[in-house]
Amino acid sequence: MWLFTKYGFYSAVCARQGDGRHHQPIDTNRIMVRARLRPHLEALKDRFPDLLGDCAIRESLDADYAFRIFVDKPVWTQVMAGLTDDLDYDNFKSEVARFQGRDGADYEHSLHEVWSVMYGLQR
Repeated sequence: MWLFTKYGFYSAVCARQGDGRHHQPIDTNRIMVRARLRPHLEALKDRFPDLLGDCAIRESLDADYAFRIFVDKPVWTQVMAGLTDDLDYDNFKSEVARFQGRDGADYEHSLHEVWSVMYGLQR
C-alpha cells in the first residue's frame, strides 16, 4: 500500500521471512515500511515513539526505496489508527505545505504531480 501523510510518503508491504532477500516467502505478520527519504521515516518514528522508537532505519541506496523499517503487523495497525486520529484538516496538500514548511517543498510538489496523474485517470 502507498501511504501519503503529512509526515511523508511510505510504501508498506509484507516483509519476507528469514533475512528478507528476494525469493523468500512473505511473512504476513510483519510489515516492511519503506520510504524514499530518511526524514520521512524519522518523522514517523518521532510521531510514534512508543510504537516505532526502537525500529532501526535500514539503508540500502541501491534499492528502489532506500530506507526501511520493519514492524509487526499489529504495531502497524496502531500506527495507521494514529494517523487517522491526526486528521484535522480539509486539504491534504495545503496541510503538508503548512506542516513541513520550506523543508517539504519537494514533497509537496511531488504530491501535486501525483494528484494530477490521478485526476487524469478520473477523466
